[in-house]
Amino acid sequence: MTLVEDATLGIHIIAGFVALFAGIGAIVTTKGGLRHRRAGRVYVGGMAVVALTSLLLFVFDPTPSRTFLALVAVFSYYFVFSGYRVLSRKRPTDRPETADWVAVGLLTGAGVGLLAMGGLLFQSGDRFAAVMLVFGAVGTGFGLKDIRAFRRSRADSREWFYEHIGRMGAGYIATVTAFSSVNFDFLPPVAAWLWPTVVGSPLIYLTIRKYKRRSSSGHAQAAD
Repeated sequence: MTLVEDATLGIHIIAGFVALFAGIGAIVTTKGGLRHRRAGRVYVGGMAVVALTSLLLFVFDPTPSRTFLALVAVFSYYFVFSGYRVLSRKRPTDRPETADWVAVGLLTGAGVGLLAMGGLLFQSGDRFAAVMLVFGAVGTGFGLKDIRAFRRSRADSREWFYEHIGRMGAGYIATVTAFSSVNFDFLPPVAAWLWPTVVGSPLIYLTIRKYKRRSSSGHAQAAD
């Protein structure tokens, strides 16, 4: 590695730890409160640096492994970016802007790229193909879903809130996944990459469901 590449890797690691702890701060603080917003901004900034340095590391050495990590960086940061951007589209009449369309295009492209790489590994009998295929399917699926959503107006005035929780939660799953893949060497590689998704996805679903029930109860009490 060159000195510049070493420095980039160091920044990447530091930003990853900042995002990991800032994400915890955003999760445990009151939603919408000052501490939550501050932790959320630090988290978004940290993940932006993680994604940018991942792409730079790929430019320095475009090996297949770094190609995979670069695609995962685009995949991961999209959830953080979209979770933050939805805050500017709270009203059902607010429409996506150019940045949103560019981001969803990059996500869809990264998803297709991961599917292609996973398909090649699967043909060679490599078990790690499962990781690429899962990430590729999720990325492509969310990309197509968001493209459809961008073309319509939201019917639920609280949909932005649920999207914010889901996207930021998915981004944090990616943060934990990166930490696990590097540090949890006692697990098989596929398990180290996929357990955060297996554990985190139901937690996100239950959290959104809780807030939806709370919102429904509030509307019912108001109607009474």
